[in-house]
Amino acid sequence: MSEVLSPDLCIIGGGSGGLSVAAGAVQMGASVVLIEGHKMGGDCLNYGCVPSKALIAAGKAAHAHRTSAPLGVASNEPQVDYAAAQDHVRSVITKIEPHDSVERFEGLGVTVIEAIAKFTDERTVEAGGKRIQARRFVVATGSAPMVPPIPGLDQTPYMTNETLWDLRELPRHLIIIGGGPIGLEMAQAHRRLGAQVTVLEAARALGKDDPEIAAVALEKLRSEEIDIREGAKVVEVSGTEGAITLTLEDGTEVQGSHLLVAVGRKANVDTLDLAAGGVEHTPRGVTVTSGLRSVSNSRVYAIGDVAGGLQFTHVAGYQAGLVIRNALFRLPVKNRTDIIPWATYTDPEIAHVGSTEEAARAEHGDKVEVARFHFNENDRALAELKTTGFAKAVIGRRGKILGASIVGASAGELIQPWALALSKGLKIGDMAGHVAAYPTLGEVSKRTAGAYYTPRLFQSDRVKMIVRLLARLG
Repeated sequence: MSEVLSPDLCIIGGGSGGLSVAAGAVQMGASVVLIEGHKMGGDCLNYGCVPSKALIAAGKAAHAHRTSAPLGVASNEPQVDYAAAQDHVRSVITKIEPHDSVERFEGLGVTVIEAIAKFTDERTVEAGGKRIQARRFVVATGSAPMVPPIPGLDQTPYMTNETLWDLRELPRHLIIIGGGPIGLEMAQAHRRLGAQVTVLEAARALGKDDPEIAAVALEKLRSEEIDIREGAKVVEVSGTEGAITLTLEDGTEVQGSHLLVAVGRKANVDTLDLAAGGVEHTPRGVTVTSGLRSVSNSRVYAIGDVAGGLQFTHVAGYQAGLVIRNALFRLPVKNRTDIIPWATYTDPEIAHVGSTEEAARAEHGDKVEVARFHFNENDRALAELKTTGFAKAVIGRRGKILGASIVGASAGELIQPWALALSKGLKIGDMAGHVAAYPTLGEVSKRTAGAYYTPRLFQSDRVKMIVRLLARLG
């Protein structure tokens, strides 16, 4: 007979979301079983956010060597050791691993099972020879790279974001299928480290971002001699390691030494036997309510990529908090997407929160106003030669902030006050009225908000008339 465990919570998946639920719940007094069938820390630590940002940092260091002359420092072509850059990636992961380790969570009081989990009925999961009959289950299994059914791809060497980190030699010519955030981040990092890079995107590169914002980043990437081809659908792949050929729909052939596939992600649900658990799902993941509960089995929650919504690590963390509130304290919760920021870590960075201008105009029509402020008008940006880009605020009636997008240096940091403003229902006047330290890039947000008032205060005949009238009154 299998050992039967009866915890308050059974969490399937030891990535960002699952670990957050486990740590929070156990420290609040709940009994918790955590099941992880692969690597603790999930995709973000092992294959995604952490390694990619570490390699991007190496690329930035190399780029600084080439572009330092305008600051009075002699520029030169750096000597890049790609294997050492990959060692840096590994070292960063190693430093973070203890925080996500089995040992840490067992020390907190979590029962950790390192095995594949599957539902056997609506209230039972099996893993590692144990049966878990929990009060509530949390599916947090994340997602994996999606590999498109391109003829010949399954017979040709290719990498995904999961296997890229095993590479020890710099690709001579890296071809990337997919012009989204992952594809373009890795394109720029490898180009700066010395590889020739071609990006093939079937639709529009950075297609989920405001086109006006994306255009600035794409222009910069192309200026670094990254070959980005939009509307380039790959219909066939062939070749061997070091000599790969991709054929496009128009008959064009693209040849390179290495291939990276970065066309999107698919939810990790195949091994869970969700049907046995009575958990309704689609290829995008578990079908959930606004409170992240399964629509067909109220014992089950889903968070993160497997919940079928925005696929970001910080979304999984946010949703973990919602589940803890509802599962442990029975408080009503609602998963909001309008307050979630996201960033793409190209140079310049792109960041966004809330509605884009296009979406806002579709919903609110001519009641929408847009305010912009350019980095080349910011003193700190001028001092550091980081003048590419601008911030853009989308504003509705009575100064309501509907969204914001930024392209430029540290955009991922600069989007934070806009995310706070949206989550707290602040208005554009609140952003314009705060005091920003000088000289900082943070002034960009304040000045963007201030741009909303420029025509109202400095180009208004009515305001000028009031000032003259008051002046006459002494």
